[in-house]
Amino acid sequence: MSFRVSFVLILLTLALISAQAQMPSAIQSPEVQADGKVTFRLLLPGAKSVLLNFEGVAKPSPMTRDDSGVWSITVGPLDPDLYGYGFIADGVMLLDPNNPNIKPNLIQPQNVVAVAGPTPQLWDVAEVPHGVIHHHFFKSAVVGDQRDFYVYTPPGFDSKAKTNYPVFYLLHGYSDPASAWTAVGMANFIFDNLIAQGKVKPMIVVMPLGYGTPEMINLKWAVWGHPDIRQLNFDNFRKSLLTEVMPMVEGAYPVSARREDRAIAGLSMGGAESLLTGLNNIDVGSFSAGGLSEDFAAAFPALDAKQASQLHVLWIACGTSDGLIEPNRKFKAWLKSKNIAFTDIETPGAHTWMVWRRNLINFTPLLFTGK
Repeated sequence: MSFRVSFVLILLTLALISAQAQMPSAIQSPEVQADGKVTFRLLLPGAKSVLLNFEGVAKPSPMTRDDSGVWSITVGPLDPDLYGYGFIADGVMLLDPNNPNIKPNLIQPQNVVAVAGPTPQLWDVAEVPHGVIHHHFFKSAVVGDQRDFYVYTPPGFDSKAKTNYPVFYLLHGYSDPASAWTAVGMANFIFDNLIAQGKVKPMIVVMPLGYGTPEMINLKWAVWGHPDIRQLNFDNFRKSLLTEVMPMVEGAYPVSARREDRAIAGLSMGGAESLLTGLNNIDVGSFSAGGLSEDFAAAFPALDAKQASQLHVLWIACGTSDGLIEPNRKFKAWLKSKNIAFTDIETPGAHTWMVWRRNLINFTPLLFTGK
């Protein structure tokens, strides 16, 4: 190597060292403290305003800038859970570049921060036997697109079982992908832990993509102003579930075809879909149902007390701070006017995964009890 080349390399090395010396020290974000408080930080010297957009908080919270251009805020103390969050810098939504944990979403992905408690939670990974998540793909003749669904098989699953497994169809909410219940809801770990504790029967859980038309996502949040698209979404999803997904599941897995061994539940949009699909067919759980028309008689024309009496479980839950609490209460009032029995669940909380994880934990043990 010539002296000239060596000299150039030395200069480049010195320049790199100088640049590194001028860089700010590593930023820790989020920083979870022992008391449950969490500090979020973002290096953005040129921003005029940075807000923290935190799951379950109605309005984004302003952050404070220090002399080095680092914006920060501390929240809490928080209950043990998994929380979604993101930043809004001068009106632009940003992910936290210092946090690799991402909450997937088809419209607005966020980061996730875990706040641990003194004892493990049912959505935590525990030293118990674990089930397996299977990912399936197919071309939908009903919707006309390529789509996917996930299947959870319980610990010790036997594909040649003489006794077929009960099957539970679990639906995500609007803007979620098909992976939401495992990637965000931690449903597979919840099932692992509940099965290990003997609180639920080993079951097969199917988590399909919940859209009956691509327009539901293409139009983003504006789609809720289009009742025709919303109705097409519900109709086609139900048709695809009943004529495509269910036959594929029943052909690939040893699931029971008995009505008593099927159940369906979902959150938000999936809660409405579970009601529209299941009230005439199988046991139903609805978590913060959203998107239902308030013309309930038109939505459920055949539903009466006699029909509903065939259900073992009709479980309707919503957080009291959820913007959908009033539509849910109207639906429950309609059920009462029809003398239809149901389990009425109202808990603290908003339209968040913190509510829905607990809904799943409390609802699932009611299934397939033989009562």
